[in-house]
Amino acid sequence: MFRRLFDSAMAGFVLHGRLTVHYADGAVAQFGPGDGPEAAFRLRDAAATRRLVLNPALAMGELYMDGGLEPVGCDIGALVELLVLNHWQGGSHPMDRLLSMVRQAKRRLDQLNPVPRARRNVAHHYDLDRRLFSLFLDRDMQYSCAYYARGDETLDEAQIAKKRHIAAKLRLDRPGLEVLEIGCGWGGMAMTLARDWGARVTGITLSQEQLEVARQRAAEAGLSDRCRFALMDYRAWDRKVDRVLSVGMFEAVGLLHFRRYFGVIRDAMKPDGVALVHAIGRAAGPANTNPWLAKYIFPGGYSPALSEVVPAVEKAGLWITDLEILRLHYAMTIAEWRRRFAAKRDAIQSLYDERFCRMFEFYLAGCEFTFRHGDHMNWQIQLTRERMALPLTRDWIMEAERRAAAGTILPAIHTHPQAEGGAATRAAV
Repeated sequence: MFRRLFDSAMAGFVLHGRLTVHYADGAVAQFGPGDGPEAAFRLRDAAATRRLVLNPALAMGELYMDGGLEPVGCDIGALVELLVLNHWQGGSHPMDRLLSMVRQAKRRLDQLNPVPRARRNVAHHYDLDRRLFSLFLDRDMQYSCAYYARGDETLDEAQIAKKRHIAAKLRLDRPGLEVLEIGCGWGGMAMTLARDWGARVTGITLSQEQLEVARQRAAEAGLSDRCRFALMDYRAWDRKVDRVLSVGMFEAVGLLHFRRYFGVIRDAMKPDGVALVHAIGRAAGPANTNPWLAKYIFPGGYSPALSEVVPAVEKAGLWITDLEILRLHYAMTIAEWRRRFAAKRDAIQSLYDERFCRMFEFYLAGCEFTFRHGDHMNWQIQLTRERMALPLTRDWIMEAERRAAAGTILPAIHTHPQAEGGAATRAAV
């Protein structure tokens, strides 16, 4: 029975390319018109077929992790790409549609994120052995979307460009500005702002592992006096700063907490402050997190649609002074992570095991192709409390990036007109 149900589901799902399935009893079935990418897999037993019928979005990754599903004539990346491509181009699995509605109905409960739960969720992924991330990330251990201005940059070049792009939007136009970084990772962004832009940075995180690495790196670089790190939830912050930055952390906030999050940013900023939030989003409207990703990689995580974010910004009384959508940058970033992970797979397996390697391979492949073929993207929102906190146009952002690339971070200060009456303020161009 489950074999017939699976065949029927695949016939309605694979509308592009060709998928070949080798069943445990030796039978072979093909699905799709064959007008695109091709991939194949083998199922170990009848139980694997049943699981794919009953909960495909969860079972596919679990079966690959446990060896119940093996790619045939391709790697897991090619198989995942074919599946993701069909999912986003009209393919439909009846059971997945039903389960998706259930997940949509309970997503607010799933994303309820009080401080103790937030700490557990962060520890699940970010308290992994630091050596794992050093094996496939860039030299600065940036674990977020890079910035490809041309498209042919190396990963290290693109991550340097990302940091420069973000720093420019923060308008660090004079030395000594104090920055709060919500979700500081392993300290690379904070160290860049302190070393290259003259800022004083406090980075906060819920990951004990990241905290230790960030403090160690800052000490080794002689930046401990300008880069401080604390184990702290963003909701505990209670001091005014000049700038607020959050990169790759908002996805862990949870739907019910968006208004509180932007309220904290507002309250943390001085009246003329500037904030920049960089996060993953989705272009096709509100949805729910893939159940496999939520269980094994980012519990409590959710990449929101901007239609879910902007109302919270408005209710916090903040101005959106700039909004940028990065469409394919993360697909390119993760493609390089996948390549590096494959090159260091033996070393990573020695840290963990084969099942862990398969889990990470499935995670990276699923993310890359969701950004390449699906509705996922990255957004950067620049925020202020006052409408005249920044110049009238955004030309200064590009100029700041050009100066930074040329090695002249802090440009000459001059005045630009403000509101009625022609009052002026010191501003960099």
